[in-house]
Amino acid sequence: MHMNRRRFIGTVAAGMLAGPLLAAPKFKALPTRKFGRTGINVPILGFGCGSRFLMYADEDEAIAALNHAIDLGITYIDTAHSYGGGKSEERVGRVMATRRKEVVLATKLSARTADEARKQIELSLKRLHTDRFEVLHIHNLKNLKDLESIEAKGGVLEAIYEARDQKITRAIGITCHADPSALKTALERHDFDCTQMALNAGLASMTDKMKIAPAGPTCFEHLALPVAVRKKIGVIAMKVFGQEQLVGTVAGEKLLAYALSLPVSLASVGMPKPQFILANAAHARDFYPLSRREREALTKAIGTERKQALNHFFRDHEDV
Repeated sequence: MHMNRRRFIGTVAAGMLAGPLLAAPKFKALPTRKFGRTGINVPILGFGCGSRFLMYADEDEAIAALNHAIDLGITYIDTAHSYGGGKSEERVGRVMATRRKEVVLATKLSARTADEARKQIELSLKRLHTDRFEVLHIHNLKNLKDLESIEAKGGVLEAIYEARDQKITRAIGITCHADPSALKTALERHDFDCTQMALNAGLASMTDKMKIAPAGPTCFEHLALPVAVRKKIGVIAMKVFGQEQLVGTVAGEKLLAYALSLPVSLASVGMPKPQFILANAAHARDFYPLSRREREALTKAIGTERKQALNHFFRDHEDV
């Protein structure tokens, strides 16, 4: 079998990283779900290419990690124009040069004007070595004022509708880290195919005033998620481990299972070490839905102090 130099380097680096992990026998495929009304099927686990992907200091190690993830069936690839000042898309692009047909490729635009968004689209296509995306998101809706900028005449919303009409992307959406109310409004007002929101066992019981309360209408799970479900919008859960702030409070596989037990299409997870890729793929293959009672128990197992710290963190968080 012919192997070009780029894939050879990636394979060697993967061996150096994971050793016997890559020598494991073939695994059964990851479960898949419908991606809203788009007609796309996605694995329930996606590979997040934000800050955790950029933790691979060596370029070839990063490429090997992404190839390893795709080999394991993690074929939803989630990057953004702004991640690492373009480094994330460039890394993903090295893999897309040979494996584009194997993946569902998603990126995000930080621009708030249509003109700037068009420029970002053009550059992202170039970085990613492709002529199209499966998913194109407006990145990181901050609040209702930000939504006004997005919606304004000449705003980014015009550009992503245009991109979908021109088949530069199959689906368009919007992501949000910290303001469930703003995301709810955006989903109600506009024709999005998909959305990405912070969904985890800690945030499930948060209020927008940084106090602990029973899960209610101030978290994504109880405010924005129902709108997405009603409109058949594909949902990507993110921050399922709370940027590692929840790790150690309960088992990691339970945190992933919590998110996947919600009405979502998949969870996008950053995996900064090869062993995390292998472990999360195994958890996704073995996933079974948690009951509502089990999810509530998981939320209660996370202490009040940890939840307050998590809520404070996400108030100002921006993964760039």
